[in-house]
Amino acid sequence: MTQYLTTAIADSLRANWHTPILSDFQGASLTGSDVAERIEKIHIILKETGITPGDKIALCARNSSSWATAFLGALTYGAVVVPLLHEFHPENVEYLVSHSEARLLFTEKSIFDQLDETRLGDVLGAVLIPEMTVAFSRSKALTTAIEQTDALFAKKYPDGFTQKDVDYPQMPLDRLALINYTSGSTGNSKGVMLSYGNLWSNVSFGLKKIDFLHKGDGMLSMLPLAHMYGLVFEFLFPLCKGCHITFLGRVPSPKVVLSAFSQVRPKLVITVPLVIEKIVKGNVFPKLRKPLMKFLLAIPGVRDIIYAKVRKQLLAAFGGQLRQLILGGAAVSSEVEEFLRKIRFPFTVGYGMTECAPLVTYEWWETQRPHSCGRLVDGMNARVASTDPTRIPGVLHVKGANVMQGYYKNPKATAEAIDKDGWLDTGDICTIDKDGYVYLRGRDKNMILSSSGQNVYPEEIEIKLNNLPLVAESVVVDRDGRIVALVHPDYDSGRKLGMTEETIEKRVKENLPELNRQLPAYSRVNSIEIQKEAFEKTPKQSIRRFLYK
Repeated sequence: MTQYLTTAIADSLRANWHTPILSDFQGASLTGSDVAERIEKIHIILKETGITPGDKIALCARNSSSWATAFLGALTYGAVVVPLLHEFHPENVEYLVSHSEARLLFTEKSIFDQLDETRLGDVLGAVLIPEMTVAFSRSKALTTAIEQTDALFAKKYPDGFTQKDVDYPQMPLDRLALINYTSGSTGNSKGVMLSYGNLWSNVSFGLKKIDFLHKGDGMLSMLPLAHMYGLVFEFLFPLCKGCHITFLGRVPSPKVVLSAFSQVRPKLVITVPLVIEKIVKGNVFPKLRKPLMKFLLAIPGVRDIIYAKVRKQLLAAFGGQLRQLILGGAAVSSEVEEFLRKIRFPFTVGYGMTECAPLVTYEWWETQRPHSCGRLVDGMNARVASTDPTRIPGVLHVKGANVMQGYYKNPKATAEAIDKDGWLDTGDICTIDKDGYVYLRGRDKNMILSSSGQNVYPEEIEIKLNNLPLVAESVVVDRDGRIVALVHPDYDSGRKLGMTEETIEKRVKENLPELNRQLPAYSRVNSIEIQKEAFEKTPKQSIRRFLYK
């Protein structure tokens, strides 16, 4: 296997020269030759504009094949890509383009129209995708390059552009490849510096371990490409596999997602827990909790038949070819996890972070252990700040090929995160069993010190609370020594049962005794407060906890 990401990309494009490799959902498809030609034209634009390898190129747009080709064009040229979430506020985009010292911005008209070009630092200009037109320019060379791209391409390849012309530089593994600004649940956006080696370590792990994918297999990209989870495992890894990637490019409503699954028929689905939780809690559990069904589920032989039927229906909802569903980015409801294991649904839970590009742990679904997030991936080591890591939780530290180079222009934060020996403080509290399976307990910064001096992990309380009737989601906070649960009720389910909003909220508060019955005395919740609106979230669907106190 090659040791270079750019070589793997080139190999895949050549191998899929005449077959679709990138598509927009319900839109056009691009073959390997189409993608390679677009990449080459971006190389021409960058060179003619005076952009040199190592210069920063910002990219802010919705997921699409045009986003993908712009990213590949910059990456294979040797520029440092700065992918920005299109959900960022315009002022944040302006600040990050300037902070990253980007020389060029690729964006789309709807986003650029909200930006103040005078606040974009020293960029030479902005290029609109998919049109590949100039939004604004401070460089005559950029304007000319965009206007004459086709002519310059034809001049460079007078005999036509062929597979032999696809040959990208082999970038050293320690060379900076991208700066990924975290969306963060803490409110602080930091520029994570990731190398070609960081990216390749993750991609090559996927190529070796997720071996049921083959050339031409469908892959649905739903997660933000400006987030590492989506970028690496819904785009770069399947691209190098030769899969046909379809970019959803729109809000993933249940109707849209189910339609996309039926079209793409993916073998692998990568998403956040919220997607499967909505399906199970909204469509499966209500049917299984009817009196007759409860009676039938009490009969062992009948129960097996029912579970097999539910499994078959769930697999069909994912397109009928699913081999594995990988969940990450947030904790999985214990109730949903236990049910999926009962019916032997092919899902697993992984763990990662932007600072590890993103993988830290993973395990195949059949060998995954309940409530764990798998074992360390290849090239990574771990230690836990605990006297007995198998029983006593402690902060997880990791070291290895996936760990970032640091935070861009923030040596203080880098020194706080990575020690002199290269160990990264993940900020996550966990235990590790004797076989290396990691069990997350919560975030170090979220931990509450109870009045009795015991450590309380809000995430553990929230998982139990979210499984109780009419609870959609929750955040547990410390109020001057009192543990308070903020709860957003499941109003939709309550209304289906004929309840008023007032009754729903009353029933939610009545969950408190049952919740505390499940908790140790030191972590019991003093009160439940109703949060009428859904909690504000990051693009990976983590609650922005810093907003709720």
